[in-house]
Amino acid sequence: MTESEFLDVADTTLSAIESALDRLHEQDMVDVECSRSGNVLEIEFCHNGSKVIVNSQAAMQEIWVAARSGGFHYKRVDGKWVDTRTGKELFQALSDITTEQGGAPVVVSEQ
Repeated sequence: MTESEFLDVADTTLSAIESALDRLHEQDMVDVECSRSGNVLEIEFCHNGSKVIVNSQAAMQEIWVAARSGGFHYKRVDGKWVDTRTGKELFQALSDITTEQGGAPVVVSEQ
């Protein structure tokens, strides 16, 4: 994948994550505030002040996630972002992280 293609896919993914969390917030599923600056999406959980940072790394062609539970790297494999160590898909991992840090079970999805 070219750098331009990566940047397009990564931008679409960051936008999808932000939109999904905004929808969950509007449905009172989780109390979060998202802010985005370029390739960095910051997710703050209002009730406890914890954060998750999601950003794209063009040089590595990865999306990185930093959360209480650790740091994770995701590569694009067969149309999905897959953790380079565990094989877990990005949106499933974000669902687990958001459930843990947000204090309520939620599902973060691309749609």
